[in-house]
Amino acid sequence: MSGKTSRDSLKFVESVALIAMMMSLAALSIDAVLPALPVIGNELGVQHQNANQLIISLLFLGMSAGQIIYGPLSDATGRKPAIYTGFVIFISGTLLSLFATCFTTMLTGRVLQGLGAASTRIVSIAIVRDQYEGQKMARVMSFVMTVFILIPILAPALGQLMLDVSGWRSIFGLFLSLSLFSLSWFTLRLPETLKREKRTPFTIKRIMAAVSEVLGIRQAFAYTIVSGLVFGSFLGYLNSSQQILQVLYGLGERFPLYFGMLAIAFGAATLMNSKLVMIFSMQQLVLRAMQFLVVCSAIYFLVALSQNGYPPLWSFILYLMPLFFAIGILFGNLNALAMEPLGHIAGIGASTVGSISTFTALVIGTVIGQSYNGTILPLVLGFLLLGTASLGVMRWENRNR
Repeated sequence: MSGKTSRDSLKFVESVALIAMMMSLAALSIDAVLPALPVIGNELGVQHQNANQLIISLLFLGMSAGQIIYGPLSDATGRKPAIYTGFVIFISGTLLSLFATCFTTMLTGRVLQGLGAASTRIVSIAIVRDQYEGQKMARVMSFVMTVFILIPILAPALGQLMLDVSGWRSIFGLFLSLSLFSLSWFTLRLPETLKREKRTPFTIKRIMAAVSEVLGIRQAFAYTIVSGLVFGSFLGYLNSSQQILQVLYGLGERFPLYFGMLAIAFGAATLMNSKLVMIFSMQQLVLRAMQFLVVCSAIYFLVALSQNGYPPLWSFILYLMPLFFAIGILFGNLNALAMEPLGHIAGIGASTVGSISTFTALVIGTVIGQSYNGTILPLVLGFLLLGTASLGVMRWENRNR
């Protein structure tokens, strides 16, 4: 009996580790590249520094398109074929970026990376749902989220180290190695988790029906849009963080240290949110976090404006730390609120909500990033305006209640 328990425990640990590794590919592909953006741009002939941000934002274009496809695809063909498809696309994009000799090829590779990474992100959650339920599923996802918290903290430092030792192409070599290792591990060790009798046909009509339902239910639609607005403001930070911290504030190779320090605020919020939702409703938490974001950004925008858009670094960090904690609380609850009325179409509903919010964020985050003008004003103004717009959408949704 004890031998069986030991094997079950080992199988559980291995399953969690594999799922966490597959889901972390997307986060790693974003954050590890950040320190290398100017070097890649220089080598590939980019004329305008802001154009380097497209290496980050276009990965989200692929993820937006992929999220709405992989959910229904895995429901129809099984989880493994959908994951295999995503890995093939991700590896193809990684090879394009690895051997890119022009900026267009690099960007094409990044779109394909995002399109492929969407499968490991979406289908991995479905695999967990197939295998576990209740407290055990919550336990698995908490372990996976712990890895997710660590990636933004550690990835930029890893990227900087590889950049210093062997150049920017080695970062994409790392992505290739990890994806091949994960694919081999997944192929050999994880069985198909969706039984044939539970599969549903893949049809465009079914996808469009899910999109129509999300858009037609006020709560689902409102919180999907709010999620996109909040994620868009954060994507604006991701796009311009290297220029602001590494160049404007002259942090150089210390950039990953500060980026990781700020990412800790998200981790703290993620860990605390599970306890806070036992005391307050998700709506209360979202409202208070959003109000804090708006008030904090309004005050700091005036501070930054009085300093010609270049306030002291210590004040900028002091502004971002609690702001990112609030955004961590928002990320922890907005998706759940959007999904609350969609239990009857949970799988395809999650894909639809994720795709719409990611595309919304892509557009907004790209606008904020491309507005970078050598000051922090576009970023702070973006947080302020998008937070205010989010409060407006939430007020519209609450009127229905």
